[in-house]
Amino acid sequence: MISPLAYIHPDAKIGENVEIAPFVFIDKNVEIGNNNVIMPNVNILYGSRIGDNNRIFPGAVIGAIPQDLKFKGEETTAEIGNNNTIRENVTINRGTAAKGKTAVGNNNLLMESVHVGHDTLIGNNCIIGNSTKMGGEVIVDDYAIVSANVLMHQFCHVGGYGMIQGGCRFSKDIPPYIIAGREPIAYTGINIVGLRRKEFSNERIENIHNAYRIIYNSGKNVTDALQQIREEIPLTDDINYIISFIENSQRGIIR
Repeated sequence: MISPLAYIHPDAKIGENVEIAPFVFIDKNVEIGNNNVIMPNVNILYGSRIGDNNRIFPGAVIGAIPQDLKFKGEETTAEIGNNNTIRENVTINRGTAAKGKTAVGNNNLLMESVHVGHDTLIGNNCIIGNSTKMGGEVIVDDYAIVSANVLMHQFCHVGGYGMIQGGCRFSKDIPPYIIAGREPIAYTGINIVGLRRKEFSNERIENIHNAYRIIYNSGKNVTDALQQIREEIPLTDDINYIISFIENSQRGIIR
């Protein structure tokens, strides 16, 4: 299962039933779990931690040092969970002293030429489209869908269950459950199709829709809008997620 044309550092830890193709480079201080497929010309560098059942396509580079001039060689990691598909030429940099790690969760699809910057945290069940680039310390919550050629400013937070249309660029946070698009980027509605596919009930969808009507269509500032939501809409987990996301936003939300 391991090609003699691959280089694996003797200190690297490789699990069971791992396929390693020719011209793969695996550095020291690397740990790879079970049942992974690593295709030709993949580089898995110092500090990488990879779980089980991942497929890593040709040309991917995992664990390269951060593209951050403040990085001074500190011990950090690039961590990938289970059941991910990492397509051609994806780059995942390891962390800096800020968080200590870059992390990709479980069941994600990172399409061709995605860049995951240092200290970025991607949750579970996300789809990240071709050539999307994430700056350092971005957070992407579970079930987010990001289309191709999206540019994310460092420190941005992308909420779960939403969709970002292709070619967008943004420097503010994208709240959960919505569709964001246009130029400049803006709220364009809630992700009704995606929520129905995830078997959200009509009642849940209507509550989410009503919350965003208040946030984006009432003319109120964010603080007053959130207070109105608390007074008028049942405080379910979905609504509490929206409120918490917006109240904790460090960059402000898109308008």
